[in-house]
Amino acid sequence: MDEKIKTLRNKATKLPVNPGVYIMKDINGKIIYIGKAKSLKDRVSQYFGSQKNHEEKVRKMVSNVNNFDYILTDSEFEALVLECSLIKQYRPKYNILLKDDKGYNYIKITNEKWPRIYESKQVIDDGATYIGPYTSSAYVTKAIDEALNIFKLPRCRKDFSKGKKGNNRACLNYYINQCSAPCIGKITHEEYMESIYDAIDFLKGGDAKSLKLLNKKMQKFSETLQYERAAKVRDKIIALKKISERQKVVSTNGKTQDVIALVQAGGMSSIEIFRFSNGRLCDRDNYTFNEIGNAKIVRSEFVMQYYMKKDDIPEIILLDGLVDAKDSIEKYLTKKHGKKVSILVPKKGESLKLIEMCRNNAAERISQQLGRTFKETAALDELAKILSLPTTPVYIEAYDISNIAGSDNVAGMVVFKNGRPLKSAYKKFSIKTIAGQDDYGSMCEVISRRLDRYETSTEETSNGFERLPDLILLDGGKGHVNAVKNILHSRGYDIPVYGMVKDDKHRTRAIAKDGGEIAINSNRATFTLISAIQEEVHRFAIGYHRQKRKINTLDTVLTKISGIGKKKAKSLFIYFKTIERIKNASLEDLTKVPGITSNLAINIQKYFNENKV
Repeated sequence: MDEKIKTLRNKATKLPVNPGVYIMKDINGKIIYIGKAKSLKDRVSQYFGSQKNHEEKVRKMVSNVNNFDYILTDSEFEALVLECSLIKQYRPKYNILLKDDKGYNYIKITNEKWPRIYESKQVIDDGATYIGPYTSSAYVTKAIDEALNIFKLPRCRKDFSKGKKGNNRACLNYYINQCSAPCIGKITHEEYMESIYDAIDFLKGGDAKSLKLLNKKMQKFSETLQYERAAKVRDKIIALKKISERQKVVSTNGKTQDVIALVQAGGMSSIEIFRFSNGRLCDRDNYTFNEIGNAKIVRSEFVMQYYMKKDDIPEIILLDGLVDAKDSIEKYLTKKHGKKVSILVPKKGESLKLIEMCRNNAAERISQQLGRTFKETAALDELAKILSLPTTPVYIEAYDISNIAGSDNVAGMVVFKNGRPLKSAYKKFSIKTIAGQDDYGSMCEVISRRLDRYETSTEETSNGFERLPDLILLDGGKGHVNAVKNILHSRGYDIPVYGMVKDDKHRTRAIAKDGGEIAINSNRATFTLISAIQEEVHRFAIGYHRQKRKINTLDTVLTKISGIGKKKAKSLFIYFKTIERIKNASLEDLTKVPGITSNLAINIQKYFNENKV
């Protein structure tokens, strides 16, 4: 720990245990991070303790901190509101920042005798009515198209004031029953305005509200014997029901709510938002960041910033996982909305299906930007959910021990980065301190040596162990997990460790944890990923074991030759690769091997001439 970090830690330990906001500054006094805490002392001290267990983003931030300030508050709620306000004001580098550079879209109803419904990119003071804003232009286009079809409103710009007296001819839409043709007087102004108002109700309230209003209107016309008008309303109801049937896949049974999902992969975070109004998907949005962080904190910062600038806050917000300071956020949103706002994390039913659909869209966004397949991104995200990891694992290390009755004891380490094998980072270990067949002891030795190499590595002396994994997987059960966890904890590391359990046919069956097992058969993406990792680490470890056995066998043969010890035998094998090539080598070729003199070369040829090997 350098002197700067020691000084900051000493200052942090003197902070009060009150709630408040802390403000991190760099060497120039510029604010680079703002956070909140229930206890300032506990939270800020964590930054300046051991850096081993911090995420990469936090380590970078801490390395740039030169000083910090703080503001005391009376409650965590006040700290939350103050934090969000200060982030908006100073826009610190290491906070999640929502850029307000998205183009917004509106539904425009013109202010004229025969109003028209159009899509608009901006609101102007022209007397028109605007519905919005929406971030999705595709939704606006689709919503307008549906409204015009259901209520048979025109898409053209003809003059309707003359009606039958004009020289207009009806367009194709009239003949395919998609327009009421006011241009040739097929509908009165009163009926036209009625359709406009119905369309506005539909655009504002969705299918459920419109159906309810239209049914009341049809019943009223029937009771007053206006059967022709009742029939026209009935046609609108039929058209609306057809639209509703097609949209059941993204309906919420009349609820107005937002669905938010976070996916982190490849050093990126993607947040997808589905907005439902009266059961109908009315808008969607996405934010992508080139960073990852603790999922609970990321959700907390996002939700606060997203709704701080919105007036249309729903009463229900569905999230795909836990959020930091949930009660305080609910309190803030309730106060702003004027009605009770609930943040929920669904576990089953229709709400969970909506979350999964939202997560799939977030994963697809990251996949496109990373050039990865959707399955790879979704598998890592699903794995993080199953294991309750704070962030999606980018860098996974897997270990396997290989031996025969305790002889030629070796281990293999494979690395999967962003869901794919990173073969340049694979490592081989020859077990040194464990004699006999002791897989637990062997695994502990390997992990200890891996940590030793990490602690001694520097940027100048790169050895391939410069970073810690986000997740460690062991080929074995909970006994392996417990043994390795004890090693990690004793050395101050908090790296998630799980085992990969096989069935009696040597196929992946479950994930082992210290208290039991987690079934993964029903999670197809995770099952495929874990199976691939387990198969790869087993292949790599057993391959090394066979190689070592072969070398040892050759050593045994070659060390029978006068003057050849283990070192020279190894040099011969490295140079010639096979025993056959050594046997057939000329004296000249044999002397090219380091340490092999002319006399030794003669001994080698003499041995193979006298012994058939």
